[in-house]
Amino acid sequence: MTVDADSHETASRRFTRQSSRKRTLIGLGVLTAIALIAVVSVLTGGKVTNGNVLTTSELVGQRLKSFSLNGLDGGEIRAPWESGRASVIVFFASYCGPWKAEMPKIAKYIRMNNPSPVEVLAVDATDVRSSAQAMVKKDGVTFPVAFDPNGVVTSGIFRFTAVPESVFVNAKGVVTGVDFGAIPKKQLASAIHSLKTENG
Repeated sequence: MTVDADSHETASRRFTRQSSRKRTLIGLGVLTAIALIAVVSVLTGGKVTNGNVLTTSELVGQRLKSFSLNGLDGGEIRAPWESGRASVIVFFASYCGPWKAEMPKIAKYIRMNNPSPVEVLAVDATDVRSSAQAMVKKDGVTFPVAFDPNGVVTSGIFRFTAVPESVFVNAKGVVTGVDFGAIPKKQLASAIHSLKTENG
């Protein structure tokens, strides 16, 4: 059986056009999906960004309840906004790998750069006290660390189901931003600067 050369060429062109149309449709589908995600995010109060910092309709813009926790090394630690102070609250645990890498950098930055009047506060969540104490000591942490062994504040007030997370709160107790995962030093510095500016 022989195949006419012109017929073969025509079939080849038809197949190429069909493949091209399929690729175009797939590409349009992907772009449409991305656009829909962005629209839904905006409509639900979210903010699409290229970095870690995202705002969510569930937490950002809300005025937080006050709280009181025992300090990791004793004493009592209360919500900074009770006394009209803006704050960065970092939730962590000694067993968290990403935070083990970031904690020394964050601790050093705070030692070298006074965040006042913004308060940096860490909350050790669902952790073993002795393990957290060893980590804090090793990394040279000088800012206050609260102990939340049962996650009462972490999962109750802030509704976090995992750590690390960071929350930026103005002096009135209103959440202005959330950073998911271990917060990089650069992002922390930017958050502190924004809160200082807002605080006037």
